[in-house]
Amino acid sequence: FFWQEGNGKVSRVIRIGTRKSQLARIQTDSVADRLKELYPDVHLEIVAMSTIGDKILDTALSKVRVDLVVHSLKDLPTTLPPGFTIGAVLKRENPHDAVVLHPNNAGKTLETLPEKSVIGTSSLRRAAQLKKRFPHLEFRDIRGNLNTRLKKLDEKQDFAAIILAAAGLKRMGWENRISTILEPEDCMYAVGQGALAVEVRARDADILEMVSVLHDPETVLRCIAERAFLRRLEGGCSVPVAVHTQVKDSQLYLTGAVYSLDGSDSLKETMGSAAQVQRVGVTASKIPSDAQDRAERLGMELADLLLSKGAKEILTVARQLNDSR
Repeated sequence: FFWQEGNGKVSRVIRIGTRKSQLARIQTDSVADRLKELYPDVHLEIVAMSTIGDKILDTALSKVRVDLVVHSLKDLPTTLPPGFTIGAVLKRENPHDAVVLHPNNAGKTLETLPEKSVIGTSSLRRAAQLKKRFPHLEFRDIRGNLNTRLKKLDEKQDFAAIILAAAGLKRMGWENRISTILEPEDCMYAVGQGALAVEVRARDADILEMVSVLHDPETVLRCIAERAFLRRLEGGCSVPVAVHTQVKDSQLYLTGAVYSLDGSDSLKETMGSAAQVQRVGVTASKIPSDAQDRAERLGMELADLLLSKGAKEILTVARQLNDSR
């Protein structure tokens, strides 16, 4: 696609696909703004697409003829449909989970909420960790996008608090609703949480080249390790798998854990690997490939360690229990 400017100048049109939710739009616009700064001559067009669950993944780029789609990395499967790749992983926002209290409970924490208070979360990973840590609380499913969940919390008396990703709240400008950020000892985060990913066609070399400048090297290595860990465990949204990564003194550290649904059974280990600043479906040509290989190997080795200690059994039971709910 090309665009004729008023002055007769022709510029390339890049079409960016987005889901219709407010958060998806904000995330897509933030990537579009970065691209505009870097490539002032390119004309960007944002195409809103409706989605039925994750069906958008397979159909989006091929059917709607967009050049790229912006996703929350944690929503992207560790194996992408053939022909697609993650062309950029942007600098990670705070990856931790946040507690948002019902206005009546202002000033409280999960610790100090009364016995049998109901906490809303749609994530098995969050519920499994927090049940174990705060046995006096009850956990119930809450569905919908961020706006819907906050509305359900504020307008009814069903929930004492809900747990949401801090990154989404920050991007929506609702940071003031965060009462506590959960530290890894209370609740480790989801694979890729807090990072935005740009999905492109693997054969679109010029688009790949264009978005590759958005890569944040540290985030890329952390997320490659996390995604390799999850893929090796064959985890997905239906099982409680959690991670925590950090780069310290040019070492990449990955902590990973698997949980039973009620959190009573768990395995958790930490490993480190040397990290200098297409793996697990990520294409990052500007980042040293040996560093990416080591990050991927770290994820796989940590998964193998947990599998050798019985992670498969814990996950199988969790998956069966969850499927029967």
